[in-house]
Amino acid sequence: MARVLHVISAQAGDGAEHQLRLLIRHLPQQSEVVTLSPPGPVLAAMRAGGTVVHQLVSTHDIDLTAIRRLRRIALLGRFDVVHTHLFRAGVQGRLAAWLAGVARIVGTEYHLDDGRRAGAFYRAGERLGQVTIAVSAAIADRLRRRGVPDDRLVVVPKGLDSEEFRFDPGLRASARARLRIAPDTPVIGGLGRLEPRRRFDMLIRAVGEVPGAVLLLVGDGSARHALERLAAIEGVADRVHFAGPVRHAREMLCAMDVFASPGRETFGLAVLEAIAAGLPALYAACVPLEGVAVDGARRLTAHDPESLPRGLRAEVLCLAERSGGRLAARSAGERYDAGRVAAEVGALYDRTAGSV
Repeated sequence: MARVLHVISAQAGDGAEHQLRLLIRHLPQQSEVVTLSPPGPVLAAMRAGGTVVHQLVSTHDIDLTAIRRLRRIALLGRFDVVHTHLFRAGVQGRLAAWLAGVARIVGTEYHLDDGRRAGAFYRAGERLGQVTIAVSAAIADRLRRRGVPDDRLVVVPKGLDSEEFRFDPGLRASARARLRIAPDTPVIGGLGRLEPRRRFDMLIRAVGEVPGAVLLLVGDGSARHALERLAAIEGVADRVHFAGPVRHAREMLCAMDVFASPGRETFGLAVLEAIAAGLPALYAACVPLEGVAVDGARRLTAHDPESLPRGLRAEVLCLAERSGGRLAARSAGERYDAGRVAAEVGALYDRTAGSV
């Protein structure tokens, strides 16, 4: 059986950690992980569950010491495939794998900033591998602009296991008790890294226009302190709960009544998790729901600042009409099932074996 070394450089709480967890769970190949960042709660839980996780902290895109240690891990582990996840892991992991003589080198890009790093620098590392996976057509287009040719580029979306988000009233009660939120208080929720591009500032402003509701933000990031200050400025600090990063979002989603994702620079996987948990969802962008109608999932109107607070008020009214009842679990279809995604990646490993 083939052995795969996954190299990841995710920040704690980054969705890429969850994607790697699901991928390893469903892959038939034996897998180990190297993290170039301090492991977040997801990788820590994977290690506790028996997955071998090597911690090799590196803060620079080019770190010769880290590359040498990665090469040694790849050699000693006799890995057949090195699969990198995110930019820094891709730069260092591809080079280390190439120096170790690993035959199959695959990289996955989850999000790219076109202006952040030089295209020539990226292409030099990318050429050491056989294929680069983009999680969306938009990411694939950015990779093409960086010079990645079509014959080394494939789109495999992010995935989720819908059963992991099934609503549980017991989890709802325990989460609300811990957060000190009354059982009948309408809870608007947001989930993801607290970064400016996620536009959680819009949610903080909007909750002030939804009488009786509170806002629950799950995650951490560079914008947290600014968001806390904004909540105080808007006079809603007592109605905004910062839950911090969590190992898994299920409990927090169970505690919510309405989900909102106001950021436009996102794949939208959190929206799929929310509808799998039986939540109505308002979103500015969700790639899997483009052209797909899902009951209770509604796209916010672009360039309309009232679209978000108006939509939240409407959903809170609908919640009252349902007497707090949950919607049925929904999905965007099998295309985003974690098992299917892992099968595509596993088949890709097999195909690259024939190209070396």
